[in-house]
Amino acid sequence: MSFRVRVFALVLLVAVAATAATAWLTLRQATDQLRESAAADRQVTARITDELLRYGRTHGTWDGVAAVVRTLAADTGQRIRISTANQGQLADSDTVLGRAPRPGGTAPPLLVDPRPTLTLPRWDHFPSVAKVTASAVDAYANGATYAACLTRAGHTVTTRPGDLGVPVFGDGGARGTETGRGSACVRQENVRAGRPDLDAALACEVVRETGRGACLQRVFHERTASVAPQPLSVHLGALDDAGETTLAVGPTVAVAAGVALAAVLAALLLSRAVLRPVRALTAASRGLGEGDLGRRVPGAGGDEMAELGRSFNRMADSLQASEERQRRLVGDIAHELRTPLANLRGYLEALRDGVLEPDAELLDSLHEEVLLQQRIVDDLQDLALAEAGALTYHRGELDARELVETCRTAHSAHASAAGVRLTADTPGPVRLHGDPGRLRQALSNLVGNAVRHTAPGGGVRLELAERDEMVRITVRDTGSGIPAEHLPRLFDRFWRADAARGRATGGSGLGLSIARQIVADHHGAIEVESEVGVGTVFTIVLPAPRSTR
Repeated sequence: MSFRVRVFALVLLVAVAATAATAWLTLRQATDQLRESAAADRQVTARITDELLRYGRTHGTWDGVAAVVRTLAADTGQRIRISTANQGQLADSDTVLGRAPRPGGTAPPLLVDPRPTLTLPRWDHFPSVAKVTASAVDAYANGATYAACLTRAGHTVTTRPGDLGVPVFGDGGARGTETGRGSACVRQENVRAGRPDLDAALACEVVRETGRGACLQRVFHERTASVAPQPLSVHLGALDDAGETTLAVGPTVAVAAGVALAAVLAALLLSRAVLRPVRALTAASRGLGEGDLGRRVPGAGGDEMAELGRSFNRMADSLQASEERQRRLVGDIAHELRTPLANLRGYLEALRDGVLEPDAELLDSLHEEVLLQQRIVDDLQDLALAEAGALTYHRGELDARELVETCRTAHSAHASAAGVRLTADTPGPVRLHGDPGRLRQALSNLVGNAVRHTAPGGGVRLELAERDEMVRITVRDTGSGIPAEHLPRLFDRFWRADAARGRATGGSGLGLSIARQIVADHHGAIEVESEVGVGTVFTIVLPAPRSTR
């Protein structure tokens, strides 16, 4: 897996984990708090309805219920509106609390019915049950009327469970509904309400019904409707009520801290994965800067950091090889110059001491040796400039056939003196683009090298050809040849397959290196083929200039 993919996967994992944790926390908190809010709303609703139901059952009227509404609204914070079908709105908490009435909420109203539910005996004789029901109607009518009277008079009303589910009302000091001021309240209410003969009406009604319990309960409600408090519609809430539920801070902070910790750990893992090879590269580069060219970094793996490590190792290998070549060059130069300079010093000291006579032959020999050292120095300078890209080239159009012929002419005398045949095969003009002087220098190095390594009676042949948009100049000799294992080092500085022969023939050991660099600067190459005992073939391959038609 590449480094980029690992980073992306790690970041994606952290992002997904953070998103999932946040979503889970939000959902859980919202669910829990909605559940708690719903439970609290149910408790508030139950309290309001229970209080209103208790008031209606206790007082037998809704008179004075506004005080209860005020207390409930203040305690619960709910806007409460109550009304009945006959009387309309009875109380509004906004009004009783001195506020401007707000628009009502959209929730459906709650029904509070304070009328008791009869608990009838299981008798098979229906007229007996009907008679009991009639007595229950009469008892509840009297009791409710009495409780309403007490409420309007400002007295305290009490209730206790009675027969058939009908409550027994009292004023806290009277024994029932027939003594003292209780009787006066009942008589007053009966006269005011004008209640009909309940027994006769009930008997006429119940004999027509088949469902006894439901029939008798309905008749009970109908016969007590004029004195019992009407079912109450309770409206809760207002349109501008704003929920105050907010998410808890503690769990949010905990999950945020967990996500932050996970992100920090992921960043640490990522930084560790990144910084380990970076630290190794830093230490290795510092070592290279201090001269330790043998420092390397691990390059195993297929990601970008591993590739960076391998690139660093290749750079270090190249630097080490360059350093080794430089050391070897210094050693080679010292080796090449030590012997001839020692000889020159010896001859000069002998001449100074009078040991030798300065005749013409000795002076010519010393002069030739000086010229050889001068040639080595000049070749070193040319090679250094060529490898640094600072060698001056005067490029232009030239005829390769003229180049070959000029080189053959320049080496003809040397070849004849060595007993070597030097010929050229140039069938026609071949155009080239380059520096004529530098290309002649490169070709001369190859020809001079071929002549020096060809035995008397042998031959050196120059060939010129153009094919596949490439110009090929070949130097073919019939010398001793070069072993295959020596070919890779053929263009190294000062390297000779036969060192003794190189000193004897006056070669500097730099000619092939210079030739290769000049040809490379002309976007070409030198190819070599050799067979021991048969000869060697050097071929300069240069790109032919593009035809402009």
